[in-house]
This record gives sequence, structure tokens and C-alpha cells, in this order.
Amino acid sequence: MTSSTEATTRDWEGLTIPAPGTYLLDAAHKRVGFVARHMMVSKVRGEFADATATITVTDDPLQSAVTASIQAASINTAQADRDGHLRSPEFLDAEQFPTLEFRSTGVKSREGNEFVLAGELTIKGVTRPVDLEVEFEGVGRSPFGQDIFGFSAHTEIDREDFGLTWNVALETGGVLVGRKVKIEIEGEAIRQG
Repeated sequence: MTSSTEATTRDWEGLTIPAPGTYLLDAAHKRVGFVARHMMVSKVRGEFADATATITVTDDPLQSAVTASIQAASINTAQADRDGHLRSPEFLDAEQFPTLEFRSTGVKSREGNEFVLAGELTIKGVTRPVDLEVEFEGVGRSPFGQDIFGFSAHTEIDREDFGLTWNVALETGGVLVGRKVKIEIEGEAIRQG
């Protein structure tokens, strides 16, 4: 918690943003989700239940940084057999590669409360650049006296770029699992110290 005399927010480019400091993703208020095509006709949605992130907000907000770690075994699509297959070596290989990692490499202001967070995503030991489209949702103080801010982010990756190439051809044409995966993140971050 911060002292009552310390500023917890500031104005920047017409936005009220958090004061510089270290913020951690609130485990109780986050969703790290994804959407993938199934059999060329529908979508499967899922999420990773166990994810952590550290957000370092700097004096210049465009120099801020994010690191995140997602536990591969925490994948959940609400279907046990599919989840087991996704944890297997044919997909995430959660035993050999227990985490998916993200490290930011830059922040660009877009318009209003929209930003692009450039970074490197590592899945199954393969690292590729990704750009997250981020929407800053605002700052506040929880009933427990914690300084917080909210955000949402999304991007789309080609899973085959990360070595996730398992698939089955369909008799009717196409494949069982689409290559493109949409990543959807929502959360609150809590100031530390």
C-alpha cells in the first residue's frame, strides 16, 4: 500500500494512469484465454487458470515493461480428454515445457486508452515476436486500500510458428484444429510496496 501523501495516479496524454511502481497481476481478477477453430466450423474457447505477471510502470509510461509466466498444465477447455491432449507432447508438452513466457520489448501509444505492447512469447521452447493490442481500462483503489489498474489485451498467433503442428485432415476438407489462435487477456494489477 502507498502512504496517503504519495500520489497514486497521474495525468498523461489525457489519461489518468498509475503512478510509477511495480504491479502484480491479481490472481483473483484475471483471465488468460484463447480461441481456436475446431473442424473448420466452430470455435473452442479455453483459458490458463494459473498465470502471473509483473508490470513495471516507469516515469515515462512508454518505457514500462511486462513479464508474464503461464503454467501450461493449467489449460482448461472444460473437456478433460481435450485438456489432456493439449498438455501432451503433441501440443504444449507441459511436462517438458511447464511454462509459457512473455517478455515485453516496447510500448507504443495508439489512440486514447489504446496501446501496442510488443514482446516475445515463448511456447514449447520456441520464442517469437508478438504484438498485443492493449486497452487501458482505468485506475482505482480497492476497498482494501490497494492501488489497482485494469487492462485487456488481445493478439492472434499461428500455433505452428511455435512447433504446435499436430492436426488431422478431415474427409470433408480442411483440418481438425485451426492454425490461428486468438489470445484474450483481461486483468487487474495491484501496486506492490
